[in-house]
Amino acid sequence: MLAAKFETILPHLDERQRRLLLGAEARSVGHGGIRLVAQAAGVREATVSLGVRELESGAPPLGRTRRPGGGRKRVVDLDPGLRDALLALVEPDVRGDPVSPLR
Repeated sequence: MLAAKFETILPHLDERQRRLLLGAEARSVGHGGIRLVAQAAGVREATVSLGVRELESGAPPLGRTRRPGGGRKRVVDLDPGLRDALLALVEPDVRGDPVSPLR
């Protein structure tokens, strides 16, 4: 029954919402809830444990999925010389207004 519930609802949630739902279910089950919920949802026990900890921390809702600064960094930030290298490749073929942002 729990697996069918998760199969229906989890695809509609983002990663944080999933953790919180799984954590809430594990807390409602009681002893052994983390393992039971992890098996029913097909996730790691660590994911469910993190959801339980997030619920018990009492922190206010973030209003966003990831913390600020999360996610992939821009390639230009990782390789500062990339922009100049790309411009050097197209520079000989540039026509029209040199100030134009279109190249």
